[in-house]
Amino acid sequence: MSFDLAARLAARQADNLYRQRPLLQSPQGPVVQMDGKDYLAFSSNDYLGLANHPAVVEAMQQGAARWGVGGGASHLVLGHSEPHHQLELALATFTGRERVLLMSSGYMANLAVITALVGQGDSVLHDRLNHASLLDGGLLSGARFSRYLHNDLNSLKQRLQRAQGNILLVTDGVFSMDGDLAPLPELAAQAKAHDAWLMVDDAHGFGVLGATGGGLLEHYGLSAEDVPVLVGTLGKSFGTSGAFVAGSAELIETLIQFARPYIYTTSSPPAVACATLASLELLQNEQWRREHLQQLIAQFRQGAQALGLNLMDSPTPIQPIIIGDSAHAMAVAAQLREQGILVGAIRPPTVPAGSARLRITLTAGHSAEQVQQLLDGLAACQLEADDE
Repeated sequence: MSFDLAARLAARQADNLYRQRPLLQSPQGPVVQMDGKDYLAFSSNDYLGLANHPAVVEAMQQGAARWGVGGGASHLVLGHSEPHHQLELALATFTGRERVLLMSSGYMANLAVITALVGQGDSVLHDRLNHASLLDGGLLSGARFSRYLHNDLNSLKQRLQRAQGNILLVTDGVFSMDGDLAPLPELAAQAKAHDAWLMVDDAHGFGVLGATGGGLLEHYGLSAEDVPVLVGTLGKSFGTSGAFVAGSAELIETLIQFARPYIYTTSSPPAVACATLASLELLQNEQWRREHLQQLIAQFRQGAQALGLNLMDSPTPIQPIIIGDSAHAMAVAAQLREQGILVGAIRPPTVPAGSARLRITLTAGHSAEQVQQLLDGLAACQLEADDE
């Protein structure tokens, strides 16, 4: 018996679901070079435009000169350096939590938390549109796994009533493919009513939402008591790499003792922590980045609605336009690329069947003129599609 890999690949191509890696030949920014050509890019999660900020780059260089370029070992062996420690302290202050634990990636953070907190005899409840890392963490935990309808409080309540053992309610803060917000105040109330813990992955909320960029919890005015487990990533608004878990001292110590993805992973380079400390300072002090981003979001939404595009209801930099058919979504993305505009075409299984879309992401690095160029490009594509 052999694995028929060729057949699997051919089937994926036939279904217009084949993925290819573009080759980026420049730093992140509003304009990038890819495969030898310059593009106006609307497909990066570098929401505040910090990934190539001079102060962040300089902090990385100085960190590498002082600490080298590798973590060397896991945090529990010899890989937990002073920059890691200082970043954990700074993020704890930023999030208003007792402690923070750094992780090598958001995916690893979500696997680590869920598998360390629940197991056989327990229950983990997921929003149906949660990120794959959250869903995988629930499946790997061995706990009773249940998915409620997206942002549907009645669906959640029914599942909470049937939950057993320790109950962990898990949701994205900002849903990465739709751009909408989880109703955290209502979720927190339901969790308390059923003696459950609420875990929020606010990967796409930190830096963007809240008066000081504190994310969705700051946006809603929620406390650590409302949301005991908070996860964030550093590769989006922070512009660097890695992730963190924020919570009580007992939670963090539990993860250090029991979270296998943390225990058995080499730490991220200390220089990355140095860079993240610099980006955290910019995130907190340069309010204009969030203000400018909000202006661009309003401009784009107004323009897209005027064009009659099937725009999803999102107040965030993630602005999806539903196309429906995967082949059509790929065709529209290709038309934009011919105009020098780079936009991702997202297809199943990342999104539900029949909801292929253009996932447009705006950043503080974009200008109003560049957003108008995108709208003009979409208008041309729409006209071509209408003529077919």
